Amino acid sequence: MLRSFIALLLFYPFLSYSQSDTIKLINGSFEDKTQMGATNITGWYDCGRINFPLETPPDIHPGKYTDPNTNLVRDFWDNSLPASDKSTYLGMVVRDNGTYESVSQRLEGTLEAGKCYTFTIHLSRAPKYISRSHITNKPTNYTTPAVLRIWGGLGYCNEKELLAESSPVSNDSWQIFKFEIKPKSTIRSISFQSYYKTPVLVPYNGNILIDGASDIVKVPCPGEIVAYKSNLPPHKRKKNPTPPTTKKPSQDTPVIVSAKTSAKPKIMVELNRSTIKEGQIIEIKKLEFSADTSAISKASYEVLEELYVFMTANKDIVIEIGGHTNNVPSESYCDKLSTSRAKAVAEYLVTRGVSSEKIQFKGYGKRKPIADNKTVTGRQKNQRVEIKILSV
Repeated sequence: MLRSFIALLLFYPFLSYSQSDTIKLINGSFEDKTQMGATNITGWYDCGRINFPLETPPDIHPGKYTDPNTNLVRDFWDNSLPASDKSTYLGMVVRDNGTYESVSQRLEGTLEAGKCYTFTIHLSRAPKYISRSHITNKPTNYTTPAVLRIWGGLGYCNEKELLAESSPVSNDSWQIFKFEIKPKSTIRSISFQSYYKTPVLVPYNGNILIDGASDIVKVPCPGEIVAYKSNLPPHKRKKNPTPPTTKKPSQDTPVIVSAKTSAKPKIMVELNRSTIKEGQIIEIKKLEFSADTSAISKASYEVLEELYVFMTANKDIVIEIGGHTNNVPSESYCDKLSTSRAKAVAEYLVTRGVSSEKIQFKGYGKRKPIADNKTVTGRQKNQRVEIKILSV
C-alpha cells in the first residue's frame, strides 16, 4: 500500500505543469501554527513519514509550552530566536542514531535540465536546542552545525538529484544563503533536508533553522547569450538593438550616491579598520524607518552607503546587524519589527553586492535597552539598529 502511495506521488506531477522563469514556492517562510512535531505544515510534506516513520516530525518555531515537570513556561527546545520573515519558521534536526529530517513540496512549475536558477534562504542555528539523545536517552543540546541539502525530484521526497548543499550552518543569527543550481534532469519537486557535515564518521545531534525561502528564478547560465526582446512594433525596431544596461528608476527607487565621493563628514566614525575590534557594537546613526514598518527612509541611504563601502573594502570582516525596540509594544511585536528592520539593512547590503556570508541579522526586540524606557528620549534611543563585529 505504501509503495503504491509513493508511486502515485512520484508520477502525478507529470499530469500538469507550466513553464515559467519564476517558480513560486508555496509557503517558503513556513507560516503555520507553532508546533513541537508539526505533522502538517502548509504547503509541505514531512518526508519522515516515509524515511523514518518512528521519529517525530520537524517543528514550527518560535513557540512556548508549559513544562509538565516544572510547570514553567519554556521556549520550544529552549530556542528563542524570532522568525526572520513574517511570524514562524521551520526547525529540523539530525540525530545521533543516524536519522534526520526533511520536508518536500511539488513545484508549481518545472526546472528544466541544463538551465540555471537562483534563489535564497535564511538559515541559522539555535545555540540551545535541548532534546533527548537517541543513544543515551538523556537530555542533550542539539547544536553541532548541520548542513542544508536541497534535492530535486519528480514527486514528494523523491531524491533524484542533489541540487545544492550549504556549508555547515554555525551562525546563531539569521544569514541569507544564496544558491545557484543547474539541474541535470527535469525537476518537478524540491526537498529541504537537514544533514550531517560530510565526511562524518559518527552521526551527531544538531539543528538547522530555515525561513524566508524565495521563489526560484531562472537566470542566464555563465556565458549564455540572452536574446533581447524589444517591446516596440516591428517597423520601429533598430536592426541591431542594444540591450539596456541601466533600468530607469521608479519613483520609489533610491538614487545612490557613493560615500567614497561624498564631501560630507563621515556619519559612522567608528568604522575605522585600525581601531575596530571583534565584539565591538556600533549603532547605525541617522537610520530611519517609516513608523511601525521596516521601510527604510531615503534619508538613510547615505549612512548605509558608508557601511557598504566599509564592508566592500574589508572583505574579511563579518558583522551581525541587530534590531532593537523600546518596551511599549508586545514582546512578539517587538521581535518581529526589530528582526524585519535588521533584515532590511542586511538585504540592502547584499543587494548592493556585499557577500551574504559576511552578514548576519537578528531581532532582539526589547530585551537589550540602553536607556530608560520611562522617558520619550529613552524610548527613542532604544529604538535602534546596531552592527556587531563578529570576526576580523
